[in-house]
Amino acid sequence: MNHTQHTDHQHEHHDHSDHHAHMIEDFKKRFWISLILTIPVLILSPMIQSFLGIFWGFSGDRYVLFGLSSVAFFYGGWPFLKGLYEELKDKNPGMMTLIAVAIGVAYFYSSAVVFGLEGKMFFWELVTLIDIMLLGHWIEMKSVMGASRALELLVNMMPSEAHLVDGDSTRDIALKEVKPGDLLLVKPGEKIPADAVVTEGESHVNESMLTGESVPVKKGMDDKVIGGSINGNSSITIKVSHTGEESYLNKVITLVQEAQKTKSKTQNLANRAAKWLTYIALSVGFATLAVWLILGYDFVFALERMVTVMVISCPHALGLAVPLVVAISTSLSAQNGLLIRNRTAFENSRKISTLVFDKTGTLTKGEFGVTRFHSFIHEFNDEELLLWAATLEQNSEHPIAEGIVKKAAGLSKAIPKALDFKAITGKGIQANVHNKKVMVVSPRYLRDESIEAPEEAVGNAAETVVFVLIDGKLSGFIALADEVRPESKTAIKLFQDEGIKVMMATGDNEKVAKSVSEHLGLDGYYAEVLPHQKVEIVKKLQEQDQFVAMTGDGVNDAPALAQADVGIAVGSGTDIAAETADIILVNSNPKDIANLIFFGKATYQKMIQNLAWATGYNAIAIPLAAGVLYGVGFILSPAVGAVFMSLSTVIVAINAQLLKKKVMADTK
Repeated sequence: MNHTQHTDHQHEHHDHSDHHAHMIEDFKKRFWISLILTIPVLILSPMIQSFLGIFWGFSGDRYVLFGLSSVAFFYGGWPFLKGLYEELKDKNPGMMTLIAVAIGVAYFYSSAVVFGLEGKMFFWELVTLIDIMLLGHWIEMKSVMGASRALELLVNMMPSEAHLVDGDSTRDIALKEVKPGDLLLVKPGEKIPADAVVTEGESHVNESMLTGESVPVKKGMDDKVIGGSINGNSSITIKVSHTGEESYLNKVITLVQEAQKTKSKTQNLANRAAKWLTYIALSVGFATLAVWLILGYDFVFALERMVTVMVISCPHALGLAVPLVVAISTSLSAQNGLLIRNRTAFENSRKISTLVFDKTGTLTKGEFGVTRFHSFIHEFNDEELLLWAATLEQNSEHPIAEGIVKKAAGLSKAIPKALDFKAITGKGIQANVHNKKVMVVSPRYLRDESIEAPEEAVGNAAETVVFVLIDGKLSGFIALADEVRPESKTAIKLFQDEGIKVMMATGDNEKVAKSVSEHLGLDGYYAEVLPHQKVEIVKKLQEQDQFVAMTGDGVNDAPALAQADVGIAVGSGTDIAAETADIILVNSNPKDIANLIFFGKATYQKMIQNLAWATGYNAIAIPLAAGVLYGVGFILSPAVGAVFMSLSTVIVAINAQLLKKKVMADTK
């Protein structure tokens, strides 16, 4: 195993973000220098002087103008010229080609005028155009940087060192030296350095950044902790289970990186549109030049139209429309406990018409909890009855016993001591508590002993009931069930309000399945289903033209998850092993699936809004730039065209950032 994997991630991401930060800095510097050069260029431009009604000419002024503009062209325009070279080398003309052709034509034509060609100089348009393009790029790159910042936060969640327990003392070691099996001390408020199991101490750990679980989780002996989560109020000693690429956080980072790289159908559509727009812009640009020349207008006017067309139709907004939304949605999802492996499935989550749940651990907690308990005798109240039962059950591993002990522990009262434990095979357990003979038994024991159970003690189909006898007298009962999660009902109501049918496929018997289904108001259920039968259920629903999402624990449900239109692995917690799932939910909360659907919808809407804006803008801007309204005296200059181009890009960037606000509002 590669223990340096995490550090590699850190370096890799660090290099990437450093490179990005360096590029932002570079654009910023080029922008300010070009802006300073613009002032004398504007003052010396004959067109601006005549506009202001002044004349500040001197001999050789056009050469000064040429010199200043040359610096602005080669220094300020360098990123675009370099981009032109790279795009043509890859035989893939794009945005940079358009900008470079526009500024190149303006510069070389104006330079020819300086040295004797008949015509008009274009220098002031050239420098303002470069300024606006640099500013647009700078703002856009800052937005992209902001979107990838969340991933950086994930990378930076790991501490740089750990306290290794070495005999009776501790010593600090670098994180990359930590190995599985090491004992580490984590002090209050510190970040947990690796995935591990608690061996000593008890604390509350904040896992919100990793799982979206806002309440700190109590961790004690044998509980798992995740590297990167924050220890609360007490020191704990932990035994390292995973480091490096095996760690939960690293798997999350890798998944987020992969999700940001993978392209969905929407994104591929945007990329194709941007490419076509480039070809259209180049063709329309040269056609515009030709048409105005054929109509008998002078070359300067025709050239100005061509440059404006190329600048205004730059597919920048289109190129940015989807990637920004992608970067923001994937990192936001990771912070909310949703890990996206398949972007197309994520965007398609808005189409879900039927949702198939696995019961255990998703709709229910997957553990026995006490649903009700009652004492039949006056000597003991309900709570005392539960405490006495817990006395007998505290050494048992049985899920029912664990449920009773857990409930009793929550009462914050001392559990009495018991002596002379004896198991009653298949029927229960007995012991002496305060000199009384106490038994916790199954209904079968009552039947065998011909003891009649009161009406209220008869459980519903989903409940398991045990009885407490004290000195041979039936004294009370405790009912337990695989508790339905409190959030399940709300989540199912949300789905049904959205017009989504909710079904359940469970391995449990008919009685339990029916009871849970009725309690939650499901649209249907399948009971006693074996894992391989789940695939058949999904197929059958798909044949009925349903768009099916399947949730499962990712192991035995793998085939069904793969078959479903959207496969959701639930409750994988720290084990992101669900290779076949499109989306992984860190928590088992069904409400997270509702969030996922809202999320998918919001993401898709933002993409469509951005694509509609970017293409709509071009449909209007290109004809205006070409001069269709010249007859009524309306004409766009290249500089105004550049302002519109940059504005459309900034609007797309801001709209993508608004996704954060929308998502936060929806998931509340």
